[in-house]
Amino acid sequence: VQLVESGGGLVQPGGSLRLSCAASGFTFSSYVMMWYRQPPGKGRELVASIPSTSRGRMTYADSVKGRFTISRDNAKTTVYLQMNSLKPEDTAVYYCYAVRPGTAPTYWGQGTQVTVSS
Repeated sequence: VQLVESGGGLVQPGGSLRLSCAASGFTFSSYVMMWYRQPPGKGRELVASIPSTSRGRMTYADSVKGRFTISRDNAKTTVYLQMNSLKPEDTAVYYCYAVRPGTAPTYWGQGTQVTVSS
């Protein structure tokens, strides 16, 4: 099982980044996918989630609503996080997370660093 994040980096305030999380080794389409982040010196927080089916709704942390968009491509077993209008307070390590209701195992990626600074 692997979750491999990519797309992080250094960006100026107001800029954009698109994170990707490529999944393998489990039934991706059955899992709710989430993006978490961990700012320096702080705990991990939920940023966004996307359900396993098109009937569900995406959810976002209040701090990123209107700026971030989560999406998924089940054919490519990849989840994305489009981040626009980035702020210095968005600086964090971003992790993707796979979860399924019940007793199925959950999975974390290794994280990708996003730094917003001028």
